[in-house]
Amino acid sequence: IVYGFVQPYDFSTAPLFRAGLIKTGTGEHVLLFDMHHVLTDGTSRGVMIREFMSIYAGNSLEPLHLQYKDYSQWMRGELQEKALKQQEKYWLDRFAGEIPTLPLPYDFPRPEVQSFEGNRAGFVMDKKDADGLRQLADRIDGSLFMVVLAVYNVLLWRLSGREDILVGTPIAARRHADLEPIIGMFVNTLVMRNRPAGDMPFKEFLEQVKKDTLDGFENQEYP
Repeated sequence: IVYGFVQPYDFSTAPLFRAGLIKTGTGEHVLLFDMHHVLTDGTSRGVMIREFMSIYAGNSLEPLHLQYKDYSQWMRGELQEKALKQQEKYWLDRFAGEIPTLPLPYDFPRPEVQSFEGNRAGFVMDKKDADGLRQLADRIDGSLFMVVLAVYNVLLWRLSGREDILVGTPIAARRHADLEPIIGMFVNTLVMRNRPAGDMPFKEFLEQVKKDTLDGFENQEYP
């Protein structure tokens, strides 16, 4: 039953989520909940789990100041349309000219048709190295994300020899506190364009990545 629970959705028929309950023993059950990604993002899953646990413990949920429909209406409002026009100009300026590609070395011949299938590679970093990255972030008054993004760009530069690199990253897009407890699809993808140069000191490049990251975050609502 678990394997048959997740099925494709018909977008012409609501709702785009399903729930199920499996009895595993006397007084013991497993709650299954499946939602299409168009309805929810990773932050929403955490919100939903916390709310389920709170209700299960006998607590009442705090009323929401806003709902997703309010956010949707705001995104289509006149003031937001003007703001998105300004953000559009930022991204068009950011990606003016030729868009670079990244010729990375590969282990096997590329297929004739790109499949878009991906995978992940995990590793464990020891505490000393992790603390060193955090200290480096503190020295530039930045974040761990900025440091890791800079290191990743340097790695791609070493592998490809290119000094103009694009890296896509998801962003939560919940800049207002009232949006944090709402279940919905807020997440956007930003393309961070950075230019590691062979003769540039790493600290200087890190400062550049910090500025470009902050500028990108300020323009994160543009779809």
